[in-house]
Amino acid sequence: MAILQQKPVTPSGRFYIKNKSDLSNKRPEKSLTTGFHRKKGRNTYGRITSRRRGGGHKRLYRTIDFRRNRLDDVATVIALEYDPNRTAHLALVEYSDGEKSYLLAPNSISEGDKLISTNNTVDFTPGNAMPLKNIPLGTKVHCIEMLPGAGAKIARSAGSAARLVSVDGSNASLKMPSGEIRLVNSLCRATIGDVGNGSHQKATIGKAGRNRWKGRRPRVRGVAMNPVDHPMGGGEGKTSGGGHPMSPWGQLSKGFPTRKKSKPSNSMIITRRNGRRVK
Repeated sequence: MAILQQKPVTPSGRFYIKNKSDLSNKRPEKSLTTGFHRKKGRNTYGRITSRRRGGGHKRLYRTIDFRRNRLDDVATVIALEYDPNRTAHLALVEYSDGEKSYLLAPNSISEGDKLISTNNTVDFTPGNAMPLKNIPLGTKVHCIEMLPGAGAKIARSAGSAARLVSVDGSNASLKMPSGEIRLVNSLCRATIGDVGNGSHQKATIGKAGRNRWKGRRPRVRGVAMNPVDHPMGGGEGKTSGGGHPMSPWGQLSKGFPTRKKSKPSNSMIITRRNGRRVK
């Protein structure tokens, strides 16, 4: 992976920094793709719950094997592909019986590599999946399950990884990418290494139109509106009225905790992302 800034041939090209990746030019595997309905910020009732979403380029959804439940069957990486639905790249793997599957491509993986998912202990090379209790302490892992057999939920974006801190009986302590330390069942399966395409964060879009391709519509600031349209609107010159930042309906937008105190998984958190230990 490399960051590339080309000689500008258009005004927007001056600010465009590209994330160059050595990926396959093949079409996505047809048996592993499906149509993708874009919700455009609507919920099941058709009401807008997330504003400024819509449009965007058409996408095919790639079905990814987050469970890795083909145990002790060696898979060969046959291609590295781009996925428009996420920041990470995909690895197309083929099993001994010819079945193909998509996995999140770990860092430093290449075509021809052999990957395996198992409940035993195997080589700790990037891409191999096994229970947390079989992984050495201090190892970087990604695609971590929150419940055994439920499929990977943690550390799936480009360049992310959690670090295994300790294993104590049925619980394993993980330091999350956010800095939070939490407990996970030690039987949960995780993949060795960190997710590839770590240079994704260094790329720049270069122009506003590229955001429209992603389905992100323009956003008007509240302070630029009239008082009838927003609590922060109005005033002579540039002013926010001295109030706290909030939504058009008065909900505070900064420093307002949104996590439910009754959430069952709160008991699994040891240290918050802000460094405070949970009592």
